[in-house]
Amino acid sequence: MKKSIIALSFAAAAFALPAAAQDTAVTIGYSGWTGFAPLTLAKEAGIFKKNGLDVTLKKVPQASRHLAIQSGDLQCAATTVETWVVWNANGVPTKQIFQLDKSYGADGMVVRSNINAIKDLKGKTVAASAPGTAPYFTLAWFLKKNGLSVKDVTIVNMEPGPAAQAFIAGQNDAAMTYEPYLSSVRNAPQSGKIIATTLDYPMIMDTFGCTPKFLADNPKAAKALADSYFEALEMINKDQAKSYEIMGADVKQTGEQFGNSAKFLRWQDRAANKKFFEGEFEKFSNEAADLLLEIGIIKQKPDIKSLADTRFIQ
Repeated sequence: MKKSIIALSFAAAAFALPAAAQDTAVTIGYSGWTGFAPLTLAKEAGIFKKNGLDVTLKKVPQASRHLAIQSGDLQCAATTVETWVVWNANGVPTKQIFQLDKSYGADGMVVRSNINAIKDLKGKTVAASAPGTAPYFTLAWFLKKNGLSVKDVTIVNMEPGPAAQAFIAGQNDAAMTYEPYLSSVRNAPQSGKIIATTLDYPMIMDTFGCTPKFLADNPKAAKALADSYFEALEMINKDQAKSYEIMGADVKQTGEQFGNSAKFLRWQDRAANKKFFEGEFEKFSNEAADLLLEIGIIKQKPDIKSLADTRFIQ
């Protein structure tokens, strides 16, 4: 009898193995930006796994995320809309498949208390990530809207977290950062002030995309990635406290602290996605590409319409 039970156990295990092997492996590059946090929730709450995905989330600086895609270390990534323009223009083919979030004050510029307008930054030092990143592009956008260019300031390349920390410590005249790091400056008014955010200049929106090869080889997995994201948003709506706790832990925040950061952005559900890709996506991408050409980040404008594949949000 015991042998029969053992035999049955081995048989059951043998049948279980192929099911586990069917989970599609995908490595996603992202950062600690609050807008990407539902990806962490989908991972930690088992949503990806439930939908047949074996997801690895890897924090990779935005400045080198495209290199990780190009090398094959990443199949998919989360980043800003204009960054996909840069990557494709510079020979890293990728397609956006769903929108993650829109910034409503979560990205901003902090300045010393004696600086009263963005135009006063001429000749000043600004900390911002490297060219080709969202903070650098945000700086260029803010400056252009105020009659300046990146040539009018001295840029010190620092990632958003270190940029905020250095600013609080008294370094640089200004800095470009985003949540949750922007709130560290909100909480240290003695160091300076927030002079402008995406409430003043609504131009930061994030999308999720993958390589054309991954999408061609794994269309069901791509659909599962989109569905998992939308399920994570549903979980946030149903159990906000638990969701905030899980997402906050990834960036060493309490659930309450995470919630305070999340106030400054809007995650985009399936309905919002459909609306975005019907018009705003192309309009913004074209304007962004023109600015990227102007500041020398790209040498030629890619085919904007080819940068998205909206099959997976239906």
